[in-house]
Amino acid sequence: MKVQLFICATIVYLSAAVVSVNAQCDTWIGKPTQSDAENAHTIYRQSLKSNEFELAFENWQIAYKLAPAADGNRDYHYTDGIEIYKQKLSNATDEKLKQEYGEIIMRLYDEAISCYKSKSIKVKGDTEEALNDKLGYLYGRKAYDMFYIINTPYAQTIEALDNSIKYAGDKAEYIIMDPYGRIIVWEYKEGRMPKEKAVELYKRLSQISEYNIANNEALSAGYQQAQASMDGIFAEIEKEIFDCNFFKEKLIPEYEENRDDPQVLKRVLATLKSQGCAETDSVIIKLDAEWKVYAKEENERLQAEFEANNPAAAAKAAYDDGKYNEAISKYRQAIADETDSDKKATMLFAIASIEFRKLSQYSQARNTALAAAKLKPNWGRPYMLIGDMYGKTARSCGDSWNQRLAILAAMDKYNYAKSIDGSVAGEANSRLSNYYGSLPDKSEGFMRGASEGQSATVGCWIGETVRLRFK
Repeated sequence: MKVQLFICATIVYLSAAVVSVNAQCDTWIGKPTQSDAENAHTIYRQSLKSNEFELAFENWQIAYKLAPAADGNRDYHYTDGIEIYKQKLSNATDEKLKQEYGEIIMRLYDEAISCYKSKSIKVKGDTEEALNDKLGYLYGRKAYDMFYIINTPYAQTIEALDNSIKYAGDKAEYIIMDPYGRIIVWEYKEGRMPKEKAVELYKRLSQISEYNIANNEALSAGYQQAQASMDGIFAEIEKEIFDCNFFKEKLIPEYEENRDDPQVLKRVLATLKSQGCAETDSVIIKLDAEWKVYAKEENERLQAEFEANNPAAAAKAAYDDGKYNEAISKYRQAIADETDSDKKATMLFAIASIEFRKLSQYSQARNTALAAAKLKPNWGRPYMLIGDMYGKTARSCGDSWNQRLAILAAMDKYNYAKSIDGSVAGEANSRLSNYYGSLPDKSEGFMRGASEGQSATVGCWIGETVRLRFK
């Protein structure tokens, strides 16, 4: 009973220390307690750096109580307090205490924002632009914590996200894109957000991303990754909400940047047609003509390559007749008589392809593909084939989590293929782009106790070990 009373008393004390906001923007400048506040500030800041958490918290309480706005030129007593209480929240097990800490975190954000708006805390340069940047930053960080840490109702999180964009504009942090994307998709699917609003918000977030990719060299990669993640999130509903013109605006730049990659051409053309672009559309006519030229040339090239690399005419004839086991037998006879390692590898690859695509003998096909790769170093094609095997069979690998692990295994093979063989990079990138939206969900990983970078074993026949990456 004494312990319970002590805990309750502690909660009340901590709450009182934070809730007492009558002078929430007070500074220590000219106060009789200035020295005490400065000393407490210095001690807790140093303690945080050296991970002396309890000492830091004790002195932060003093610094915050005496001068919430420090010297009026910094927001540390709010932002450091937020980080301290986030740490406390992560260690808490009592639900009432968790709620208390969450409310304190939100209150500290609100106080910091209020003090900036009232100009009780000055921003560097003391300009309206600098003030808006700071407000946008705080609203963005608040929204991120609301979504990922405190689990605030979406309506409140949307308000914070919108304020982040309102104040920061194109400088809004990329960390808002993933949570906002997830909220938009959820709200649309639940019927609480109209299609037009979902499209409007997606375009605004993409505009922020495009601006920073082009103008923010230090964080360009972060915005690219955030955009890719958001695109993966929107993939679930994009065909429901976007029209032909939107897809043209989105995909034609990609096509223009990859004019020599037929897989991009094929994907762009197929997507535009599926999204209602008319056959008489000038863009469709142009892309269709280019694809037909490529398809004819590619078919001729593949036929010539196949014939040149497959001296066993009997094997080819058997394959053309649909006698796949006989074709494999003939290829193996040809391999036994062949001395050129490259030609052996090519025939082994042909066998692996038959075993996979025609006979669904996945384990055997993988072994054959690896044997082909061993004979011909730095050849990416066998690993592309194995990646295709994993991707095709992912849905049969158990529950959703294990299916997504299988997708990771496929992506690993595509990445490895292009790392050793530049000639397959275009195909590998095309396949990878189609799978980003199928990465494991971070929330499910959290529920399973799995974290980013951790090793995990893929089930079913694949049996690979993969490094966890999340959407």
